[in-house]
Amino acid sequence: MTVVVWIAEGTWPACVDAARAHGPQGAEIVLLHVSGQEVPGVAHGAFAGLLGRGHRERDPGTRVEILAADSARHLLDAAAERLGRPCARVERTGRVEREVVAAAEGAELLVLARDGDRSRLGPHSLGPATRFVVDHAPCPVLLVWPEQAPDTATIPPPPPDHP
Repeated sequence: MTVVVWIAEGTWPACVDAARAHGPQGAEIVLLHVSGQEVPGVAHGAFAGLLGRGHRERDPGTRVEILAADSARHLLDAAAERLGRPCARVERTGRVEREVVAAAEGAELLVLARDGDRSRLGPHSLGPATRFVVDHAPCPVLLVWPEQAPDTATIPPPPPDHP
């Protein structure tokens, strides 16, 4: 059995704890971090368009990419340490939601956390990328709260009845 655990800033500890609790002993655990291309892309574009004609060595986009990769490695190291059992670490770059879905192909379980409005129950507790992953995952999904779930009193009232 392969369990893919999406390691994202701010929510990864809950995902690792869920994988440890729900991933069967002997399962292959894959810790996945995806870096988006938006910020390095903007830095590359701004430099090329405004500042960098002829000076590639000063392109800040390259530095941003290096910092993102370093941050991903640190997060994956921390997640592996928290997991406390053998695991694979995978770093991907691209459109985050699509890379997570692609990485989950062939897995028996994908673990991810709510990353939207966590003050109340409901669909707004999922950010856009997480919503995409939940809707398109090619395997079962374990969706966890990064902290204590809100009380059921936070559910909005039902819509009024119309005759």
